[in-house]
Amino acid sequence: MLMKSSMLGLVVLCCQQASAGGLTLYEYSTDNVGLANAGVAARAQGPSTIAANPAGLSYLDGTQITAGAQLLYGDLGFSRDDQTNVSGGNGGNALVTSPSASFFVSHRLDDNWSIGFGTYGDFGLAADFGDSWSGRYVTQKESLVALSLVPSVAYRFNDQWSVGLGIKAMYGMLKTQAAIDRSPLGLTDRSDGQLKYSDNTWGYGANLGVIYSPQPSTRIGLAYTSEVKFDFKDHLTVYGQGPALRRLDGLDTQLTMHVPQTVTLSLYQELDQRWALLATANWQDWSRFGDVTIDVDTSAVGARATTINADYKDTYQLAFGTQYNVTPQLLWNAGIAYDTSAVSDSNRTVTVPMGDSWRLATGATYALDKDTEVNVSWVMAWLGNMPVDQSKTLSGDRISGEFTNAWLQAVTGNMTWRF
Repeated sequence: MLMKSSMLGLVVLCCQQASAGGLTLYEYSTDNVGLANAGVAARAQGPSTIAANPAGLSYLDGTQITAGAQLLYGDLGFSRDDQTNVSGGNGGNALVTSPSASFFVSHRLDDNWSIGFGTYGDFGLAADFGDSWSGRYVTQKESLVALSLVPSVAYRFNDQWSVGLGIKAMYGMLKTQAAIDRSPLGLTDRSDGQLKYSDNTWGYGANLGVIYSPQPSTRIGLAYTSEVKFDFKDHLTVYGQGPALRRLDGLDTQLTMHVPQTVTLSLYQELDQRWALLATANWQDWSRFGDVTIDVDTSAVGARATTINADYKDTYQLAFGTQYNVTPQLLWNAGIAYDTSAVSDSNRTVTVPMGDSWRLATGATYALDKDTEVNVSWVMAWLGNMPVDQSKTLSGDRISGEFTNAWLQAVTGNMTWRF
């Protein structure tokens, strides 16, 4: 008798750049949250430019420090339909509320050279569907968190041209858990087994950027972020009786993921002393992402574990925003953005429930004095309905339905000090 276990999956949020289940996070505890990423590679309005375009360091005077905190929350609830043949519920709201923080510092050395350092989280997710939901043989709990450390340098040739480079070290932390179906097709009466996998590892890349300013009121920024490779390695931890499961326990398994390379083109245009318009076009290379699941097959005579590629496709973003100086002390931000999906409806799984998303954002920056300012920002990412129909070949286990009215929000607060 054959027995099919579960998939071991990663849900990548993206947050942000942030969209439930699929995009690198644009939200990393800065004022960029209130602009929905509009103008991100051209604004150069604080040391957080390190994350978007290190060339922006050339536009910052003296020494500046920005520290921020963020709360990411949302609704990622699944509704099963009559095609589902596995017992269990819907899993409730699977998205785990996640706090995060960031820190950036910049220093201008002379008229040409500037340096800086940033640490922030712009890639990751935490999801918990519960132990007894209908998709438990695919996933139960997942978390993928990545922290970036980015020392950077910028050089300003003249009033028009600046370039920058950041060396990125990313520390990735992965944990995932799924149930194992020990009674496929209901032929036996066995309780579920359990599969766990976790690892921490480093990956390395670079941020490159250039800013061209044809006139003081106009900046055009082009930024490139290289791919970062994670090689997660761990022994499968399998719980459950039977020789097939015992043979899986301790099996060496590797998951290879590529945090996507990106290209971002942004515009910052001052219209007058009060108004500015901002825009961004962004490309992300999700087609090279790599492994997202481990498919485990077991039988009475053997066991096999196979890594599964996600069949992702590249994504694109368009973002537009505005800034308005309400008073000399108060700056208002607003933005709207649209992201395409890295997965088609036919390839969507409960492990990676992503789709097209819309962002609506706003925020405000208030200058407490000439050297200190505080910012509060908010963004809503709307994913809507995302259908899923996912089956297992050997056991016949099927999870069918949709994530209904899915959304994600982030609230951010940060302060900037200038010396």
